[in-house]
Amino acid sequence: MPAPDTSLDWMENVARRTVAGFPQAFAEAARAVAIHVADWPDQEMLDSFGMTDPAELTGLYDGIPMTEKSVFDQPTGPDIVWLFREPILAEWRDRGDVELADLVAHVTVHEFAHHFGWSDDDIASIDRWWE
Repeated sequence: MPAPDTSLDWMENVARRTVAGFPQAFAEAARAVAIHVADWPDQEMLDSFGMTDPAELTGLYDGIPMTEKSVFDQPTGPDIVWLFREPILAEWRDRGDVELADLVAHVTVHEFAHHFGWSDDDIASIDRWWE
């Protein structure tokens, strides 16, 4: 069996297919969010969470959640969902019990949930991924 594709482009395509499958109620708002896949989070991202280990951060929503946006907000750019390839691959290898595409989709959904204004606790209450 050949090794799965683990390229940045492949992960971005999985993320885009995931977003394309969102329910209609979320689809339009999701299309306004940029998706970026990078090998690692940068130091500023880690610092914003008080993290020192870049392998701990698999994804990040960078923007103002829809529940907090105001007409007075002056955006400096689009909201962005970041996926970090190397941390996702590390988690996938450590788990050993999940398809890589499923893990990428999970991280994508989790970060878009933040765009829609859901907290980590809200997400955990409906997505019991770790079980």
